[in-house]
This record gives sequence, structure tokens and C-alpha cells, in this order.
Amino acid sequence: MANEASSAREVRKRPNPDEKLVRVFDTEQESEAMIVRGLLDSAGIDSDMTSLDAAQDTFPGVGGTVILVREEDAQRARLLIDEYRQSPGDETAELDISDEAPE
Repeated sequence: MANEASSAREVRKRPNPDEKLVRVFDTEQESEAMIVRGLLDSAGIDSDMTSLDAAQDTFPGVGGTVILVREEDAQRARLLIDEYRQSPGDETAELDISDEAPE
């Protein structure tokens, strides 16, 4: 029964293809698109991620991933993406967590 509920929730999260969808993000990196999609999902914005892969033997390097949202969510989604891009990077990478005492 729990699986049915989570499956129903997944179906509802994706916008209906018959709705007016707007591209709010595109990238050549699928991992970057997945991060942005997670950001939108956590903000309650339903999104659809679509691959634009082209035949690599004909069009090498052409393709990528786009994220689409409902038209009424597009402005809010773009603002969230812009805020995320402008936020400072992960500063924890610069912390010294070694056991050695500073000299």
C-alpha cells in the first residue's frame, strides 16, 4: 500500500504533457540538471526533466538536458535557480579537519 501511495505521488509531481510547460533550465550535464530538479522539488515546484540527446555519430556534442515547469511556476523556478547559482560555494572543503596541531 505504501508503494501505491509513493507511485501516485510521483505521477502527480510530473506536469501533465497537455499543460503549457516552459523551459527554465538547460545544461549539457545531467548531474547538474538533477541537482536543479531536486532544488525545485524541495520548493514544491513540479518539474519534468527531458533529454535532448542527438545521434552522436551525426551531431557529436549536441544534446543535453532541459527542465520544464508549468507556466505559472516558471518565474519562481527561475528565481530559485538564480539564487542557487549566486550562493557561495561549499566552504567546508577549505576547513582543516586533520588531527595535527597547527604549527
